[in-house]
Amino acid sequence: MSNFPVRYKLVLSTFSLTLLLYIDRVGISAAKGVVSDDLGLSDTQMGWVMSAFALGYALFQVPSGLLSDRFGPRKVITGIVSIWSVFTMATGFAWNYLSMLVVRFLFGAGEAGAFPGIARANLTWIPLRERGVVTGINFSGSRLGAAFAFPLVTFIITSIGWRWSFYLMGAVGLVWAVFWYKWFRDMPEDHSGMGEDEKQMIKSERQTIAAVKAKPLSTQTLLGSANIWLAMLQYFSSNFIFFFCLTWMLPYLAERFEVSAMEASVYAMFPLIFGAVGNWFSGGLIDWIYKRASWKMSRSLPALIGFALVGVGVLGVLLSADIMWAVGALCVAVFGADMTLSPSWSFCMDIGKANSGAVSGAMNMAGNVGSFITAILFPYIVQWTGTADTFFIISEIFVAIAIIAWLFMNPSKSIVPDEKV
Repeated sequence: MSNFPVRYKLVLSTFSLTLLLYIDRVGISAAKGVVSDDLGLSDTQMGWVMSAFALGYALFQVPSGLLSDRFGPRKVITGIVSIWSVFTMATGFAWNYLSMLVVRFLFGAGEAGAFPGIARANLTWIPLRERGVVTGINFSGSRLGAAFAFPLVTFIITSIGWRWSFYLMGAVGLVWAVFWYKWFRDMPEDHSGMGEDEKQMIKSERQTIAAVKAKPLSTQTLLGSANIWLAMLQYFSSNFIFFFCLTWMLPYLAERFEVSAMEASVYAMFPLIFGAVGNWFSGGLIDWIYKRASWKMSRSLPALIGFALVGVGVLGVLLSADIMWAVGALCVAVFGADMTLSPSWSFCMDIGKANSGAVSGAMNMAGNVGSFITAILFPYIVQWTGTADTFFIISEIFVAIAIIAWLFMNPSKSIVPDEKV
């Protein structure tokens, strides 16, 4: 391991963080049945519980991104992992509908800074030519965490109860926070374990950021960028579709095809595993295109392919007659949706540079407004129309909107005016 690049150890660390992030996040979906029974909650109330997380997560994206830009990801990520771990444990103490709403909102607010903080760390640690695959690896951790959380948390709940499962997940997060603070440094030049050759390589091949530090990012600058609005629009569309998989996919499969919660949890793993593969594939494709073609194409082409696959997969869900076909179609849709993540977050680092925490936070805020709407809307759509098909038809409309947005996004146009990349 002595010759193993230190920046790759960073990637392993952030991969483990995203793994943990989504295990904690989807625990409430895996526990939906027993939580509903224990607290006497209806499906629409559980929809609000799930969306409370998304609302807290969305509202605190930009503030937490700004914190990472100002104080560095070492302190900020340590703080947010500690906060969300405390509220993961607090989920196990909830005693009624209102207390669960409050705890899950605060849990979402705590998790908000994770991906903006990772983006800010990658800006200084990861060479531009490796940015796509590293982003893909990080997001694959979130999908694998979600995938294995479904059967894992279901098993733990069966063994020790839903409350103790949340205590356990929170404790693991606190241990991770201590590790991060002791090991990570905001600038790779300050890491004692990194060799001089690797330091010089990173400094020479990462984006130039020193010149941008003198220009603080104002709200006017952020909201005055067409790139930002397009990035937010397509990410809203992506999350509107994907968050269904983190919240309602498991109960949807169980109820539509009349299978047990454990059987549905196994089926629900596969689309998320395909999502992890989609992240790896897209990340590698980004870097391959970047080295051989244009910068813009390296971002737009993987995203356009991804959204096209989402459209095909969602149509497949609509036409499915049995659970195997439905899961297969969801695998295609989630593979495609996750192909859009690496280009999206790479795009934020491209145009944000030293302000990449705030820029990625703005995009992720819009995305999680989509998540918030999905979690609430799905049970109401079923209640109003008598079928989940309407939700998937709406998803197809958002796919078309996202494709149009990517046709106009330009990674070479910095968020800071007159600043060339």
